[in-house]
Amino acid sequence: MSAHSSSHSEAGFSLAEMLGIDPLWIASGILVLVYAVLITEKINRAILAMLGASLMVLFGILNQQQAVDGVDSNTLALLIGMMVVVAITSKSGLFQYVAIKSAKWVKADPTGILIMLTLITAVFSAMLDNVTTVLLIAPITLLITDALETRVFPFFLAEILASNVGGTATLIGDPPNIIIGSAANLSFNDFLYNLAPISAICLVVLTGIIYFMNRKELSKIPPEASARIMQFNEKEAITDKVLLVKSLAVLALVIFGFVVGHGYGVQPGTSALAGAALLMLLAYGHQHGEDQTESVHHIFGEVEWVTIFFFGGLFVIVAGVEQVGLLEYFGEKVLELTQGDMMWTSFFIFWASGILSAILDNIPFVATMIPLIESTADTFGGPDAIEPLWWSLALGACLGGNGSLLGASANLTVAAFAEKAKQPIGFLTFMKYAFPIMILTLMIANVYLWLRYF
Repeated sequence: MSAHSSSHSEAGFSLAEMLGIDPLWIASGILVLVYAVLITEKINRAILAMLGASLMVLFGILNQQQAVDGVDSNTLALLIGMMVVVAITSKSGLFQYVAIKSAKWVKADPTGILIMLTLITAVFSAMLDNVTTVLLIAPITLLITDALETRVFPFFLAEILASNVGGTATLIGDPPNIIIGSAANLSFNDFLYNLAPISAICLVVLTGIIYFMNRKELSKIPPEASARIMQFNEKEAITDKVLLVKSLAVLALVIFGFVVGHGYGVQPGTSALAGAALLMLLAYGHQHGEDQTESVHHIFGEVEWVTIFFFGGLFVIVAGVEQVGLLEYFGEKVLELTQGDMMWTSFFIFWASGILSAILDNIPFVATMIPLIESTADTFGGPDAIEPLWWSLALGACLGGNGSLLGASANLTVAAFAEKAKQPIGFLTFMKYAFPIMILTLMIANVYLWLRYF
């Protein structure tokens, strides 16, 4: 199989060897089982990933050290740091202010509001990450649609699509990009230079589609509903001006760290955690003993720990599958299929990640694909030569995340808000609108890949 296969015996005691089953079958079985249960949504994804990771170690596929090495700590640090920074910033009311201000800027015209919320979601998703963005935008959207007395579905659909398209543009916009950047050592600027142009093009197309899809329904909203929104006072949304200034200063520093840090060997995870620590110091450092502890405790409570543990477990599962040589085997098969041609390999990875990310969550899919792409480096002449493959994977996974509610974490986050508001988004209803739009953006992105890299 590969040199990998012989190394699991180094794990010492191995349940797989005791049972006389090839570790390849056990590792593959764990991966398939985790995926299968993940799709049913019957068991929380963090529980699943942690169980899968534990089984990889218990069966002796990986030893303890290999499991720890398999976890991409830069990705986890980046997510935790940004979640803390955003949680504190949101306490100042900045995001509510931006939403109300932009709604009034278009004179509370319902179609105008829909377009503005679409654009804001895309821009915020590029600067923060898309899960965080929808957590901030969804409650404001419900407030606005209540005032307009209209369905929230068109707005939530637009925001889900925009969050994935906007998140495509930067290293920190979408979790798959964070993982790819960390694994392939690509900087914040690399993502901006390679993916922001196509992200902007897709956003323009998406905005046009959203407008034509909803203009009839939204034009029926009575003028008095718009008048209610014009009465909102955006200044009241800002609850803490001092915190706002501190938050914006730290956010600017963190983004500066992303842009400049790579050249000095400072990973994005370090910049994000440093920013989180600094903002907590500025926001709560003046408080005394117990109050300060409580504030910090509260902010850490706002971190999406389910997502963090899901990632952690997932990295270990993928490390196990890589260890037994399964991904290398698939890598060889892909190269056989595309006859080692860079362009066709790139397109194959792009469409495979686009379609599969629509059905599966794009995070585990990307984590599985990374070692597979790395295994093609020798064929194409080294790690630098395979850069187009990374952009194909990132574009496919991020845009493909729009295909269904399962496609990306942001989609499920918005769906949870819709359910709470007693306006649930049906899986098939969402797919009916989102899947064709996803295919269209993939086709546009495919042309971009072809023109830019080949």
